[in-house]
Amino acid sequence: MRSAVGWSGAIVLGVAITTSPASAAGSGSEPKQVMAIADEMVALSLEYDPTPAYYEVLPLKRHDYLPRNSAADNARFDAREDALWSRLQKLDRAKIDKDPAARLAYAQLREMLETNRALRVCHAEQWNVNHMFGWHTAFTDLADRQPVATADERMQALTRWRTLPAYVDNEIANLRAGIKAGYTAPKPVVVRVIKQLDGMVDLEARKSPYFAPGEKSKDAAFAKEFESVVSQQVQPALRRYRDFLVSEYQGAARETIALSALPDGAQCYQAMLRSYTTLDRTPKAVYDLGQRTVATNLATVQALGKTMFDSTDLATIVKRVDEAKDNRFASADEQLQFSRGLLESAREKSSAYFATMPVQPAVVEPLKPEQRNTGVSSHYEPDPDDRKPGVYRINLDHPEADRRGAAEITLVHETWPGHHLQLALARGVGKRHPLSALAFNSAYVEGWARYSEALSEEAGIYTTPYAQISRRLWPARGMVVDPGIHMFGWTREQAAQFMAESGRFSPETSAEMVDRIAAMPGQLTAYDSGGLEIVALRREAEAALGDRFDLKQFHQRVLGDGVVPLAFLRERVQAWIAEEQAAVAAR
Repeated sequence: MRSAVGWSGAIVLGVAITTSPASAAGSGSEPKQVMAIADEMVALSLEYDPTPAYYEVLPLKRHDYLPRNSAADNARFDAREDALWSRLQKLDRAKIDKDPAARLAYAQLREMLETNRALRVCHAEQWNVNHMFGWHTAFTDLADRQPVATADERMQALTRWRTLPAYVDNEIANLRAGIKAGYTAPKPVVVRVIKQLDGMVDLEARKSPYFAPGEKSKDAAFAKEFESVVSQQVQPALRRYRDFLVSEYQGAARETIALSALPDGAQCYQAMLRSYTTLDRTPKAVYDLGQRTVATNLATVQALGKTMFDSTDLATIVKRVDEAKDNRFASADEQLQFSRGLLESAREKSSAYFATMPVQPAVVEPLKPEQRNTGVSSHYEPDPDDRKPGVYRINLDHPEADRRGAAEITLVHETWPGHHLQLALARGVGKRHPLSALAFNSAYVEGWARYSEALSEEAGIYTTPYAQISRRLWPARGMVVDPGIHMFGWTREQAAQFMAESGRFSPETSAEMVDRIAAMPGQLTAYDSGGLEIVALRREAEAALGDRFDLKQFHQRVLGDGVVPLAFLRERVQAWIAEEQAAVAAR
């Protein structure tokens, strides 16, 4: 499956990867061959899509091309991945495991290649209309991160953005091919994307988010030339795409939000589950585990409700939390300031639970203008430069429906000790191979953030009494509602009601969540798939080590290799448990 922004037909001129002599098949030791394949995987990925290099530390030297998204480029990419997979399959795993760096790279390569190959059944490039992280909004962030400090970089910026019309032509061609083959995006998602584009296509060039390179450059001549690129090429391309969606695509878009409506939809959903969770669970297994976990969480909520409200009735507990005056916001600004006010306290109290803390700061900022009131969720935007902050983008569209307890949970999830802490620490992990910066999976990243919600209660970060109830009402429901929609016939109304019952979502935000699930099948299962695994590993370590259990060292083992598949994480933690037990036995 392609990245969130797809690919482009632009020609890459220089990717800073020097492959080792072991790149030739069969040459060198097994560990060297693994690292050579890792070199080539990074080079291939950046050749086809430079965007990850603006979020993580990756060896990208040129900034003059967009992702490659033509059908021919997609086919060539698949063939080159297959060649790497064939070479990886021939290596002796026992020899690889003797080298820690090669062992990690092998696990990451295997997960990436297996996942990418399995996802081809989805033909995602043929229904790539996405209001959550579609190319049209993702590219505004790329424009904002475009380097323009030197004359050469400014020339590269002009070159890159002059290719946007060709990128749009490829997107339209891919979507037309999808219509013909029976692959289309859900109509409600298309409507949201059109709304986003409506807010962009008629802007004056200098007010467009795509003008960011001209805005931050001190070169007046460049700014004027870039303004021309935006007005004469970028804006017309965006309008052409918007008009295509309105006049041609919207009418052909599928009425159902279920992935099962697409050709090979069941196989695609299984592949997406594997992609997001790194586990080989079936949709039914995920669904059943989610239901059991929800039931366990609700039992705890009832106990808390008895203490706080003298009631074990779930509807009463949810209503009392929702209606509490000290759990509400008077305005979007109050919600923003509340979250900002909690940020430093969250960092300070988190520090007691980690051996090291990243130096990079985090900030809280509203969604970008083009994202507002279009159903885009709050999210975290990393920055590879530790001198610049990671950004928690907070959705302030419904302050009257949002609650303080829920806002606290989201804040710690996105910043300290959640996404920001984990991703900032990962960049400082030894001399890691660049592959580690590409080896993203949601189960590990979102799982850590879900675990962090519970850790924050342990650390005393929450300031309201409602967070401890709210953080248990929603988790694991994603494991139920996501496969429920895509595989088990849940209606839109049934899904919205199930989410609203948690008390975490108003009717408006529940509708937005349904469209998020429609746009990103499988992704909502990742949070608790990963979170439950990290909790299970902690309980296993606590039971095995007793008084010798060190929470800081446990967190170091969980975070110490950066983003890894869950199976590799389990092996890593269990090896640490064995090492600690052996140390005791040796005394």
